[in-house]
Amino acid sequence: MAKLTGDEIVPFSAHLVTGRWFTVFATFLVMSMAGATYLFGTYSKDIKAALGYDQTTVNLLGFFKDLGANVGVLSGLLAEVTPTWFVLLVGAGLNFFGYFMIWLSVTQRVAKPAVWQMCLYILIGANSQNFANTGALVTCIKNFPEGRGVMLGLLKGFVGLSGAIFTQIYHAVYGNDSKSMILLIGWLPAAVSVVFVYTIREMHGVRQKDEKKVFYGFLWQSIVLALFLMVVTILQNAFAFPRAGYAACTAVVVIFLFSPLWIVVSEELAIWEHKKRTALELVVVSQTQAEAAKLSETPQKHTPWNKDIFNPPPRGEDYTILQGLLSVDMIVLFLATLCGLGCSLSAVDSFGQIGESLGYNVKVTSSFLSLVSIWNYFGRIFSGFVSEILITRYKIPRPVMMTLILLLSSVGYLLIAFPFSGSLYIASVIIGFSFGAQLPLLFAIISELFGLKYYSTLFNCGQIASPLGSYILNVQITGRLYDREATQDLARRGMTRLPGQELTCMGRHCFRLPFIVLTVAAIFGALVNLILVFRTREFYKGDVYAKFQDNVVDYSAKKESDSAKKDESS
Repeated sequence: MAKLTGDEIVPFSAHLVTGRWFTVFATFLVMSMAGATYLFGTYSKDIKAALGYDQTTVNLLGFFKDLGANVGVLSGLLAEVTPTWFVLLVGAGLNFFGYFMIWLSVTQRVAKPAVWQMCLYILIGANSQNFANTGALVTCIKNFPEGRGVMLGLLKGFVGLSGAIFTQIYHAVYGNDSKSMILLIGWLPAAVSVVFVYTIREMHGVRQKDEKKVFYGFLWQSIVLALFLMVVTILQNAFAFPRAGYAACTAVVVIFLFSPLWIVVSEELAIWEHKKRTALELVVVSQTQAEAAKLSETPQKHTPWNKDIFNPPPRGEDYTILQGLLSVDMIVLFLATLCGLGCSLSAVDSFGQIGESLGYNVKVTSSFLSLVSIWNYFGRIFSGFVSEILITRYKIPRPVMMTLILLLSSVGYLLIAFPFSGSLYIASVIIGFSFGAQLPLLFAIISELFGLKYYSTLFNCGQIASPLGSYILNVQITGRLYDREATQDLARRGMTRLPGQELTCMGRHCFRLPFIVLTVAAIFGALVNLILVFRTREFYKGDVYAKFQDNVVDYSAKKESDSAKKDESS
């Protein structure tokens, strides 16, 4: 680390854009653009109609979308050997290429692609989300290891809001042309990643006291944004909104997205002023930390990848990749995730067809997806912040909340299996909330049980369960059962399906059996997760953050102390 002196203190503008808190702000913006995969239900209808697919084929595309979004092993391994900026740039390139090719195909600007080509395009586009997750999310967790629960809740919360954010921007820029939604999610996330690519990086050093108070400031600002999006979504569903109205709403959304910058400026200004006052003290602290790091690293020996695979360290220490992947804890978590996120993705991907089968128009169906997105945010915020409180104050294992969330999700599936007037609104809230709550819990549990050394690879490997569950529950069960009902509807009307004809089912029976299956699967996942609860209860009784609590500085206290000394001298 370079030595700091009073003469070498950089200007505040340079300090700001290279600070830890500005990194947080930049990751908020990147993650708010990283949830395009949740909008599949909005534009899947266009793909189905333009290319003449049946529901099984659409669900197959949904599976490859989920596969790309959750198989992040490549981004994880790339992050182990390359800087963060390179990971983000690769993700931006993949995002633009994948979705731009889908847009060209749906608007018939290129020859009709084969199904495998469409699967490849959506796989590539969705896989870019992992590069944003790995580059932004993992960096913040390592920069703020003691606040990983709240950090995960915030970052994944912004991802949850991204669907509603995209909806406002799309209506403001493109009107009601739903095909243009695909173009928007192709260029906008890539542009944001490129703009902030060099401000997101891993930083080590002195941490601040009471950092969680700053996170709560970010929390309230994001809640205001979420409430605004929920209100305007309801109003836009109830009234005919002109394009200018969407433009005004988009302007407000942008203001809210940049509002955390005020907190960032305040925090970085306090740090910058403290550095100017105590530059020599910081040099000593930095040198001491560097020496301590060298001493702590000296006795460590490199462990070959094939050594001690089945003899892992205690929970909370740094597992190797194979130790983590082959542990019983990971296997149990993998199975519970397969059921939980597999069911959630099946439901979210099917919302467009569910709304259609129950007689809702495209606008109302779009509002359901916006509600899913908004409550996805609340689920992520809730699970991140509340589970952190339960751990630190009451020593309640984080897997307990995961079990409760899976049981809650089963209620939402039953509301779709046995619909009544208004039930889809309630179901969208429950499914969005439970879907969002699972991801911060999954990522936090992996970081706590297996350490942070190989976190970028382990968390990406852990979420592979999600697309596998989606393939089983969405493609093989939901899609096939829906197509069977649609075919029987045609037969009852004395009709047969023509080549290239869209296969559509209308009525409450269309998704009944598939969602009964999803209900059973979610309950089974909750029961499996109870195994992890019992296995980790002793681990969570201790202080899971004990080893991160050294070298903490209270900049606000230093500032008050220095002010008091100045007053006394005067």
